[in-house]
Amino acid sequence: MHAGGGRDPGLPLLRIETLSDHVGQTLRQERSVAVLASFFGFVALVLSCVGLYGLMAYLVQRRTSEIGIRIALGARIGMVIREALAQSAAGIVVGIAMTFVATRLIASQLYGVNPADPQNATAAASILIACLAVAGYLPARRASRIDPIRAQRQE
Repeated sequence: MHAGGGRDPGLPLLRIETLSDHVGQTLRQERSVAVLASFFGFVALVLSCVGLYGLMAYLVQRRTSEIGIRIALGARIGMVIREALAQSAAGIVVGIAMTFVATRLIASQLYGVNPADPQNATAAASILIACLAVAGYLPARRASRIDPIRAQRQE
């Protein structure tokens, strides 16, 4: 018996490859698109975190005198973080609602993934909340170090 099985032994073998190699070659473009989509998703996440940090820093800067008074009265750093998380909760609720509306548009493009998968929605929301907590913590920490007297003089 020869390696060609039932084929004519006079025909030349041009390319021999395993099935897994052939499937890998076939799916190369899809994997490249998935890697690029993941990369751009990560870039969007980083940009949103930077934007949220900038927004929170701006809000803390505008409210310096108010935060100084609240700190003088005993407020804690949680005030700024609570506001940041409240804003993120509203954004996540709207985002998840929009995702469920858009599932009909993208369902045909997803293979092996349910577009309304609660695990994916939970993971995305958790990542966004963690990013927002970090983006809100840095300005909140700076706000907690505000000297109430300097805050009043500044205005």
